[in-house]
Amino acid sequence: MTDVRCLGLSRIASLAATATLATLATLGATLGATLGMTACHDSEATRQAGGSAAREAAPTEIRLDYATYNPSSLVLKDHHWLEDDLARDGISVRWVFSQGSNKANELLASGSADLVSTAGAAALLARTNGVPTKIVYVYSKPEWAALVVGADSPITQIADLKGKKVAATRGTDPFFFLLRSLEQAGLGARDIELVHLQHADGRLALSRGDVDAWAGLDPFLASAELREHARIIYRNVDFNSFGTLDAREDFLAHHPDLVRRVIVQYERARVWILGHPREAAQLVAAEAKLEPDVALRQLTERTGLDRDVGIPGPALHQALAAVAPLLTRERLVGPGADPGKALAELIDPSAAQAVIPAAAVAVIPPAAQAPAAQAQAAQAPAAQAPSAQATPTPAAQAPAAQAPAAQTPAAQATRAAPATPAAEPARP
Repeated sequence: MTDVRCLGLSRIASLAATATLATLATLGATLGATLGMTACHDSEATRQAGGSAAREAAPTEIRLDYATYNPSSLVLKDHHWLEDDLARDGISVRWVFSQGSNKANELLASGSADLVSTAGAAALLARTNGVPTKIVYVYSKPEWAALVVGADSPITQIADLKGKKVAATRGTDPFFFLLRSLEQAGLGARDIELVHLQHADGRLALSRGDVDAWAGLDPFLASAELREHARIIYRNVDFNSFGTLDAREDFLAHHPDLVRRVIVQYERARVWILGHPREAAQLVAAEAKLEPDVALRQLTERTGLDRDVGIPGPALHQALAAVAPLLTRERLVGPGADPGKALAELIDPSAAQAVIPAAAVAVIPPAAQAPAAQAQAAQAPAAQAPSAQATPTPAAQAPAAQAPAAQTPAAQATRAAPATPAAEPARP
């Protein structure tokens, strides 16, 4: 009998795409063993690496960041899956905390980390300013940023921010969210008094009344809403860029096999969160020193883990193309810097494409149902409680032709393919 841990990843994705909920729990456990690739040194990803990975000796340590805005990183750090996989090759893992995308980019620029998690817009800013970063994976499609004011504030719309103090963390998604929101209202950064604070400090400044508004980021944004009754005056999911895993360019070039192995474990964490949202919320709450209900709001209402994630492709490119003009207009980049050129160089989907078949991102474990639905099911009498087989998710109920995972190969290829220079939107 073939050891399931040695199945090719494309075969695993095929199983995932066609699995019923009765088998999905088993498949989830299988993913844990299979995606780890701990039993198969001659794995599909390693074979694809060929001789390229041998261009430089493998490091004895790999350095990654972890952050409260990246739940997958907290799951990986807590479960030690990456450590278990790399230990067989004598490679240790060092985790470095990141307070925000700006700090993550500093870690990468200084050589203090090999892979970091940022917002896609922050990665574009870094690349435009000369940081040798490459987006290799999308860990979430979040709605993690919004403009928020105090509970008793008279401010009700973006136009009211003119001349007011607004806190934001320069170079992060909430910062770009603020700039795009102001632009939409006919304003710019020069029309407000911008107060540069890290995310947690911005929340504190708002609660103290030191600023009039805050471009907030979850989980601190959710906490301000639930605990201090802060009011969101503007939200727009399309003004949030993606959560991306970024590799230092030389590390990707010399160790593509290790980047692939990190991505494999990131996928494992993503699937685990979908199946265990409450446990994941506990990890976020503990790291951010917040209450579990705050973290649960972040995870279940504002963190997309089941669509447009995994392989960085056209959706990411489109989101970043909208940000690129702001970098020059708001003088966030040096003279002569070219955001368009940086965007063309930034996204490298090859590592993710090697280990994530397009169909795999459509798998949603049954435990990813809304918490309220889970609680209702748990309260039902035992005799009436539906089994996993009898409680399919909407995706499982849909006919095969309509299920996202049942895309044609052509559709899958379209979804997974990176944007080529010829297909890029016109740049200002």
